[in-house]
Amino acid sequence: MATPLTAYAFARALRDEGVRLAEHTDKLNWQTHNRNHKGPWGPVNGVMLHHTAGRDSLTLCRDGTAALPGPLCIGLVAKDGTVHLAGYGRTNHAGAGSSAVFDAVRAERPLPGPPGPDAVDGNTHFYGFEIENLGNGHDPYPAAQLAAVERLSAALCRAHGWSAASVIGHKEWTGRKIDPSFSMPGMRMRIEARLGVRPVPPAAPSYAPFPGAGFFVPGRRSDLVTAVGRRLVAEGCGRYHVGPGPVWGEADVLSYAAWQRRLGYVGAAADGVPGRASWDRLGVPRT
Repeated sequence: MATPLTAYAFARALRDEGVRLAEHTDKLNWQTHNRNHKGPWGPVNGVMLHHTAGRDSLTLCRDGTAALPGPLCIGLVAKDGTVHLAGYGRTNHAGAGSSAVFDAVRAERPLPGPPGPDAVDGNTHFYGFEIENLGNGHDPYPAAQLAAVERLSAALCRAHGWSAASVIGHKEWTGRKIDPSFSMPGMRMRIEARLGVRPVPPAAPSYAPFPGAGFFVPGRRSDLVTAVGRRLVAEGCGRYHVGPGPVWGEADVLSYAAWQRRLGYVGAAADGVPGRASWDRLGVPRT
């Protein structure tokens, strides 16, 4: 049992495990798109995997249907291994499932065979991921896609201190479902192997110290301005038509304001002028 990660910590954990992310903010910001108003999100107890039973499923995963509103998962794992983030928080992915399975996941012990009666709200307790696949036994899961599933699952297990026993398939949660159409015991073996060998931590990055808000005046020319813009683009907050470049201008202000809003700043606090707290969270490399 654990408190869900913040959206920022969640994305960082996946990236640290080598997962390639696509953060979708054009229509609905994935970080705040959820069903939390319909019920609790957390405590979380594990990761649940699904297949889409269709192709080109991102819009469906994000928007859902009239009968089942979106988001339908936190992330969609594409064939090329990219994880498209569609929402964050409570999502309509799991539905009700077996209390016996839930008890086994919480205790991190083997699952009890066929799931029993549907009695527990899985949307509260599981991070949900859809995997792009027809689920017909003929549509392949490319190596890059399975590697992404392994990595994202291991990332969340590592972040929460779980074992691979905390990762289950929808078909193991309820007798109503057959997804995903690959071996879950085999996937758990891959996840356990990854958890047994922690990634070698990279050398400590060298970040630029905060130069003070007064540094960021219109027309300021510096390689540091370019470095800030590149980090904003990497975080999905770039608002540049051309650039970023070395001169601090309106596009930099708009981009930095987007970063501030991502961190939770509102109103005048998201004015596009770097402050120490938001600067430290951005992690701008030294130039």
